[in-house]
Amino acid sequence: MSMPQLNRRLVLEAPFRAPDGAGGYVETWQALGEHWAEVRARSGRERAEAGVPVSMVTCNIVVRAAPFGSAARPMPEQRFREGERLFLIQAVTERDAEGRFLTCFAQEESAT
Repeated sequence: MSMPQLNRRLVLEAPFRAPDGAGGYVETWQALGEHWAEVRARSGRERAEAGVPVSMVTCNIVVRAAPFGSAARPMPEQRFREGERLFLIQAVTERDAEGRFLTCFAQEESAT
């Protein structure tokens, strides 16, 4: 297995519920830190959402590993941000037997 090319800087974000002042909440995203990553597209498709075509691409994102329980370790339902691009993390696993890297299975969506 070759070494990943960690050549893209991504921001790891987690959902955060903030009070809206009326007894409810609003969900926002809070930055947890930055990761250098390798992003590889796997497959893509188009679907309609509320009558608007939406492009969906699944990606493998490789980052340096962080220990379990660390805020720097990506988890499902978090996301990576690269400028305006968003990658929703669906699953995370170790990439190599030594546990030096993690592979995040993610999905990028954008209106076409």
